[in-house]
Amino acid sequence: MLPQLSDLKTFREALNGASGPDGAALQGAADRNGQLTKPPGALGRLEDLAIWYAGWRGDARPLISAPQVIVFAGNHGVTAQGVSAFPPEVTVQMVMNFEHGGAAINQLAKAAGATMDVHALELDRPTADFTTGPAMTETELVQALRVGWTAVDPNADLLVVGEMGIGNTTPAAAIACALYGGDAADWTGRGTGVDDAGLANKTRVVAEGVTLHADSGDGLDILRCLGGREIAAMAGAIAAARILRIPVVLDGFICSAAAACLANVRSDALDHAVAGHQSAEGAHGAVLAQLGKKPLLDLGLRLGEGSGGALAINILKSAVACHSGMATFAEAGVSDG
Repeated sequence: MLPQLSDLKTFREALNGASGPDGAALQGAADRNGQLTKPPGALGRLEDLAIWYAGWRGDARPLISAPQVIVFAGNHGVTAQGVSAFPPEVTVQMVMNFEHGGAAINQLAKAAGATMDVHALELDRPTADFTTGPAMTETELVQALRVGWTAVDPNADLLVVGEMGIGNTTPAAAIACALYGGDAADWTGRGTGVDDAGLANKTRVVAEGVTLHADSGDGLDILRCLGGREIAAMAGAIAAARILRIPVVLDGFICSAAAACLANVRSDALDHAVAGHQSAEGAHGAVLAQLGKKPLLDLGLRLGEGSGGALAINILKSAVACHSGMATFAEAGVSDG
């Protein structure tokens, strides 16, 4: 059961108080894996994924039958500085496309057998330009976290969160730079396809924001100062899933930046999460390395929307299906050597 999210103190306490995986289920799953009709380790990483999933679901022989994909949308005041190749109006237009089933993520969620929900967060009221002040007040941050917190279906057994927000690779880059250091150029990419001059401008904006908010505090403070509503909502959903013991598949660069804010608050906050893919946005691999997450896929995607995470649902489903559906040597009457 999730507590009511009233302030950041409650959020931090809930995240820090969340329990880990079920030890008995982990051991039971590992024992079962050793008895399945295959050579030891023959299914490679699928075996590790199935055991990991079993531990978080508290079931040594689990199933995946109710995956959920949630897409959060937000607009950013920093786009006024020309950091994106597209105008903020596209966010509204894409939300309508999601709602009418016309986007890539609609098709990928359907193919994975997942329900899909869309939450638009005050698109007519962008966050503030983080080069002149914090992107959000604490109240605004809590409101955005709460959207994600309450969007997670407690009956879901796997979660993917995605985003839509013109310009949101800029706050994601700023968050990564603030959390992990280095130069702004190390974390800033072309996003929707800005040219060289646009990339230089975007890098300047990221550097100015990070410099202004360098001493802002922990990951949630950095999220408030440099993030966006949809990024905060993703963080809220990932944290809620941890408390509900719902495994999470992380999507791309922006989703990983949201998750990184949680990991800065609690080092094992993302133990219930795997990286669905590594995107073509240059710094995504560096963020995943900082998080200690090895991606399941690397297909050159840079769409966002939860697309890479949704694709990875079928890998998790396959891992769990093999683990729970295969016969043991004893059940099949096959010699184990």
